[in-house]
Amino acid sequence: MSEPRVVFAHGKESGPWGSKIQHLATIAQTQGFAVESLDYSDLMDPLARVERLVDHTPAGAPLILVGSSMGGYVSAMACDALEPEALLLMAPALYLDGYPGEPAGCPDDTIVVHGWDDDIVPLDSSYTFAKSRRAALHVVADGHRLAESIEFIGALFSAQLKRALDRV
Repeated sequence: MSEPRVVFAHGKESGPWGSKIQHLATIAQTQGFAVESLDYSDLMDPLARVERLVDHTPAGAPLILVGSSMGGYVSAMACDALEPEALLLMAPALYLDGYPGEPAGCPDDTIVVHGWDDDIVPLDSSYTFAKSRRAALHVVADGHRLAESIEFIGALFSAQLKRALDRV
C-alpha cells in the first residue's frame, strides 16, 4: 500500500502554504503522512479547482482531504471521485452563489469547523452540510480565517488522522 497522504485545498484569496495549512501539514507529517498543497491561485472557477484536485490525485493511497473556504468546497466536491478516508473542512464555501452542486461521497469521518463571526461564509451553510451528513460541526469564537482557533483545529485534525490510520 502506498504512503497515506493529506491533500490541502486553499481558499480563494490565500495560497497553498498559508499559516493554517503549514500548521496542519506539520501535524500530518509527524504522524507519517505525505502532504501536498496544490496551487489554485490561477483558477477562480471553483469547478475548475475541483477538476484540478481530482486530476492530480491518483488512487491507491489512503487519502485525507482538507479544505478552507473555497478549498472546503473543492475538497467536499471531490469526495465522490476520490473517496477519501476523512475530510476536514474549515469555513467551507458551500451553498453559495457561484458554487454549484451538492457534495456527494463525503466520508463518515467528516469534520467541519466554522467561526461564529464569519463575515464571508454564513454559518448556516456549514450547519446545513453537517446536519445532512451527521458530520461533526465545531463552531468556534472566531472569524472566517479561524486564526484564533488553529490549535483547536490542529487537535481535531490530529485525532482524525489517528482514526484514519487505524482504519487502513
